[in-house]
Amino acid sequence: MKKMMILLAALLPVCIACKTQAQESTLKVMSYNIRYGTADDGGDHKWENRKEAAAAMVLDQRPAVFGVQEALDFQLDYLDENCPGYKYVGVGREDGVHEGEHMAVFYDTERVELENWGTYWLSETPEVPSYGWDAACKRTATWTLLKDLQTGKKFYFVNTHLDHVGKEARRKGLLLLVERIGQMNPEGYPMLLVGDFNVHPDNPCLNELRNLMTDAWQSAEEADFGTTWHDWGKNTGDTPIDYIFYSGFSACKSMLRVTQEYKGRSFVSDHYPVTAVLVY
Repeated sequence: MKKMMILLAALLPVCIACKTQAQESTLKVMSYNIRYGTADDGGDHKWENRKEAAAAMVLDQRPAVFGVQEALDFQLDYLDENCPGYKYVGVGREDGVHEGEHMAVFYDTERVELENWGTYWLSETPEVPSYGWDAACKRTATWTLLKDLQTGKKFYFVNTHLDHVGKEARRKGLLLLVERIGQMNPEGYPMLLVGDFNVHPDNPCLNELRNLMTDAWQSAEEADFGTTWHDWGKNTGDTPIDYIFYSGFSACKSMLRVTQEYKGRSFVSDHYPVTAVLVY
């Protein structure tokens, strides 16, 4: 009996550690408006001058999954070639193939496995390239079904970019996202929606989404709440327009802006990337 008690005492810390580890299984994700690569930004802000910094940021942050907005095909190719271990899916919003900006999803192949994906347009004809309502641009959402290789859990990750002009396009685009998110997940898997929404947190167009999913800015244990579109350091506002929403996770440990320098560059885009660490 004494030997048994000694053995149980020795095993107890191991069991507690295993339980804690299981309880603290986390997933790091990111949203990154990359700033389209043909923009006439001048100087250090040109894509050619900041592309190395962009890849260095991704490798330093090492999210399991991240969504990019505004990315042109040559920007995606650069990240694909210079961020070992990552692959991506996505299509150009203009033709559904290569033309125009992509709302692509990158995933770390050492951490997650892609099971399925697709793209739809935020419009009245979501299955074909199209403008929605009063939008100035064609807008899309790319969805992925992924399997976490560490935990075996499946989850959905959706990446989007709402219109910067059309108020109705933002409102109805979000309603379409809410509808699609509600329909696409009958299994009840954890779900993530990330992107540049082009609205501040108090905008009423977010209300329906908040009824379905949790805003990481509002729920994170640690939140670096502040402007995410900084316009190359000129915008010092105090509210974000880039978001990570989630459902099916037990908690959000952090929601942070990526503000540090990489490769000597102050900015990897005119937006700060944002990262969240979710707990299963």
